[in-house]
Amino acid sequence: QSNAKVAVLGASGGIGQPLSLLLKNSPLVSRLSLYDIAHTPGVAADLSHIETRAAVKGFLGPEQLPECLKGCDVVVIPAGVPRKPGMTRDDLFNTNASIVATLTSACAKHCPEAMICIISNPVNSTIPITSEVFKKHGVYNPKRIFGVTTLDIVRANTFVAELKGLDPARVSVPVIGGHAGKTIIPLISQCTPKVDFPQDQLEKLTGRIQEAGTEVVQAKAGAGSATLSMAYAGARFVFSLVDAMNGKEGVIECAFVRSEETESPYFSTPLLLGKNGIEKNLGIGKITPFEEKMVADAMSELKASIKKGEEFAKNFK
Repeated sequence: QSNAKVAVLGASGGIGQPLSLLLKNSPLVSRLSLYDIAHTPGVAADLSHIETRAAVKGFLGPEQLPECLKGCDVVVIPAGVPRKPGMTRDDLFNTNASIVATLTSACAKHCPEAMICIISNPVNSTIPITSEVFKKHGVYNPKRIFGVTTLDIVRANTFVAELKGLDPARVSVPVIGGHAGKTIIPLISQCTPKVDFPQDQLEKLTGRIQEAGTEVVQAKAGAGSATLSMAYAGARFVFSLVDAMNGKEGVIECAFVRSEETESPYFSTPLLLGKNGIEKNLGIGKITPFEEKMVADAMSELKASIKKGEEFAKNFK
């Protein structure tokens, strides 16, 4: 029996609503606290009619945020603005950086021990922001702060399965690095089951995984970015985390975290999850020269995005 208390900050948005639905549908969640600056009472009332045991409560506006966060085990943050056609994730920086800094500051005050799962883009900058905010409040624990990159893994699994005629549920591709463009590094060489592609097909597949978000942004033609697949991926990550917190062994997910694995201070790799968050960073493992080059090519962009986040947090009041 799991009694996880989960908060979703940005619960009325394009990702927040389907994510909250998936969390409400899970036997792992006993309490669901939904926060946003608009519409949360309605979203909460709607979800509360679903015949699963999670008790749902909606919280509206900054004055209700402390109460929303009290006693939470996991906080998921999809709040912020989505991409429009022609925008990069970095174009969202000014708006979303402030939102994430404000929300994580409340987390540091009201649920400093909770697992913090950040979905708000650009993740390569919002995770360093979250870390700096927690440091400022004197409650920083790098084992409990995650940049959710699970959508990259979900996409890689799906695309590989399509090309090879496999069941996507049985395909597992680790994706390392960051969560934007060329910082997204799928390790097809480590895919289980083992798959082989000719180099030209491998390059095309890799490019598609890296630009899959843009594929959705363009297909939605101004009506938003990946919300449904992101909600699925966010829920998958939260369920893995809660399973591990409940003592399930061998739970592994990739996430963008504080890291010593490369010269970049934050980097996504497979992580063994446990009761206290990151049990062990499993590192990059053996990779091909093609993958090594992608890691090298991602470094300058990754470091710049991280520095941008850190600088922002230092000056944030």
